[in-house]
Amino acid sequence: MRLSFVVPALDEAAGIERCLACLQAARARGHEVIVVDGGSRDATPALARPLADRVLSAPRGRAAQMNAGAAVARGEGLVFVHADTRLGESADREVALALAGAPWGRFDVRIAGRHPLLRLVAATMNLRSRLSGIATGDQAIFVRRAAFEALGGYAAIPLMEDVELSRRLRRLARPACLRARIETSGRRWESRGVLRTIALMWRLRLAYWFGADPARLAERYR
Repeated sequence: MRLSFVVPALDEAAGIERCLACLQAARARGHEVIVVDGGSRDATPALARPLADRVLSAPRGRAAQMNAGAAVARGEGLVFVHADTRLGESADREVALALAGAPWGRFDVRIAGRHPLLRLVAATMNLRSRLSGIATGDQAIFVRRAAFEALGGYAAIPLMEDVELSRRLRRLARPACLRARIETSGRRWESRGVLRTIALMWRLRLAYWFGADPARLAERYR
C-alpha cells in the first residue's frame, strides 16, 4: 500500500526539517510526503521543499490544509502528521499493516518536554483514545483514502476537526490503536501552563460535545 504523508504547516521554520527528516526513510521506500503551507511568514516552504515531494499553499487552517493535501495525494492510505510531530522510521510499515485490517487508526503519543506532568498527559491521551475510539491530530491519524473521500474529508471547522473526523470514522469501525509511540512537542502545554492547558482542553471538548460552535471554541483556544 502506497502512503501519502500530509503535513499542514504554518510558521514552522524552527522544526519543519526535523519533522520531515523522520519521513525520508518512507520516501525512500516509495511513499510520498506533501507539505501544505497555510501562509507562513517565515522560511517554512523553502525549508520543506528539499524534503518533500510537493509543497502546496492553502487557506490557513489545519482542516483546509489537510484536505488540500489529500486532494492531490496519490497514495491509497493517508497519514496526517502535525509539523511538530516526529514519526519513527518504520511508521510507514506500521500504518500499512494496520490499514490492511482496519479503515483507519492512530499512534500512541509521547510528549517531549521538561515538565513531569507531560508523561501523565500523554498516558491519559492514549488511554482515553483507546477507550473512546476518538483520536487527536497529535496522534497522527491515518485512514484509507477511499474511506476519507467517502466521508467528505475534514469538516471545514477551525477547531476539533480531528475529533469530528474521528466521530464519523468510528461509525465505520473502531480505530487501529498502534502502541508504537510517536513524539509530539510539549510547547503548547509548557507555554500556557500544563494544568491550565489540560483544563482548557477538557472544557473545550466538553463544550463541543454539547454542540458549541467550533468557531467560538477556536477563539477561546487562541
